[in-house]
Amino acid sequence: MRTRQLWNWIYVNGITDFDRMTNVSKSAREMFTTYFSLKRPEVISEQVSSDGTRKWLFRFVDPENPKLPPVDVETVYIPEPSRGTLCVSSQVGCTLTCTFCHTGTQRLVRNLTAGEVVGQILMARELLGDFPGGTRPTNGLVPSGEMRAITNIVMMGMGEPLYNYDNVKKALLIASDGDGLSVSKRRITLSTSGVVDKIGPTGDEIGVMLAISLHAVNDELRNELVPINKKWPLKDLLEACRNYPGVSNARRITFEYVMLKGINDSDADARELVRLLVNIPAKINLIPFNPWPGTPYECSDWETIERFSDIVNKAGYASPVRTPRGRDIFAACGQLKSESERLTKKQRDELRGK
Repeated sequence: MRTRQLWNWIYVNGITDFDRMTNVSKSAREMFTTYFSLKRPEVISEQVSSDGTRKWLFRFVDPENPKLPPVDVETVYIPEPSRGTLCVSSQVGCTLTCTFCHTGTQRLVRNLTAGEVVGQILMARELLGDFPGGTRPTNGLVPSGEMRAITNIVMMGMGEPLYNYDNVKKALLIASDGDGLSVSKRRITLSTSGVVDKIGPTGDEIGVMLAISLHAVNDELRNELVPINKKWPLKDLLEACRNYPGVSNARRITFEYVMLKGINDSDADARELVRLLVNIPAKINLIPFNPWPGTPYECSDWETIERFSDIVNKAGYASPVRTPRGRDIFAACGQLKSESERLTKKQRDELRGK
């Protein structure tokens, strides 16, 4: 009974003060206040794109080690007329060094805790007026009326979610719990660059939709673009996808493919992509490359992207071209990067518990 009460106050009503939990005894409230914190991240900045996309820089302080340096992560909200998608981070920085991704240029500081992953969702819901009694912001496109501002969650922010598996699992089970945040598992997508040994457990234990950050159709190029491929090559990755628990035409795997001019965007690449995905219920999400300072890559020409999409479509695969969102505030796919990399090596080691 007490668990249900707390769950409702925290995740349904968005309460951050134990004293406001009126159906919980005073002694229990005092005990919770002494030992636990419902504090949400500090909002360091909010940027609103011309297309309504919002990017927040959230700051987290370790409640058990408040003397450690705080860490910053970026979280992005993408509004559309029929839904609102929150792009959530799982790590501060990243170890994968994918060459087309700005986040990959930021060294890993530490994993986020389950509370910090959920904290991004809770803080975003508060800022968007998504809790009872909340007020929707007037600047930028946010769905109005009875629809939730946040209808979908994607683990596509900073970091590789499956390198922080236990915390991400706990956070997504909270997000999808019917008595809590109550986001359908069909509306939660976890994106991985290919941590093969965690793909099966993700389906069995979390049960959310899966997206694969693919970007190349042969091992030689993928080794360069997505270096994790050297450990888990395409053959192993695609076999794990074919065996993903629950995969079907109704629960297809999304393959993300960033379009890099003269690198991976030829007609031959499109045909090989179709061949690779045979017998995998899939859709291919074509992503125009989003530039960032210092990148050596350019986005494919629009005509090339359309021709690539046509080849994939004619083979029977849906291949929507993702509309770039939030480019003007560096909130688009592959552009996220916080300033936590400025921590000294000693500070980063302390945050990792070394």
